[in-house]
Amino acid sequence: MNAGFWIRLGALLLDGIIVGIPVGIVGSLLLEGRAAEGFSNVVMLLYALLIPFLWAGFTVGKRICGIRIQRLNGEPPGLGTMLLRTIAAGLVYGFTFGVGTIVSAFMVGLRADKRSIHDFIAGTEVVYV
Repeated sequence: MNAGFWIRLGALLLDGIIVGIPVGIVGSLLLEGRAAEGFSNVVMLLYALLIPFLWAGFTVGKRICGIRIQRLNGEPPGLGTMLLRTIAAGLVYGFTFGVGTIVSAFMVGLRADKRSIHDFIAGTEVVYV
C-alpha cells in the first residue's frame, strides 16, 4: 500500500530532527556563515541521495515510520534512480519557485497512487513495509 501525505511528512520531519539538526550544529561548530550552510546542504543532499540507495529505500525517518522508497517493480532504488529522484526533482522544484512542491503535496494527498512529481521523474513510489 502506498504511503500518503501525513506519514511521508512525518518521516521528513523525523529526518530533519534526527539528522538535519545535528548536521547543522556540527557545520556551525566547524565553519562560519555561508560555509556552514553549504556544508549542511551538501551533507543533507548526500544523505537524501545515498542512504536510501545503501539502505534499501529507507532513511532514518522512513524506517521509524515504516515506509520506504521503491522502484515501481518493487525493487529498492538504485543510485541512478536516487539521482533522478533527488537532483532532477530538486531542480524542478527550484525552477518552479516552490510551486512544484505544493503540486507534489497535493498529488500525494489526493491521487490514488500517492505519487509525487519526483516519484514520476524517477519511477518510484513510497510504500508501507
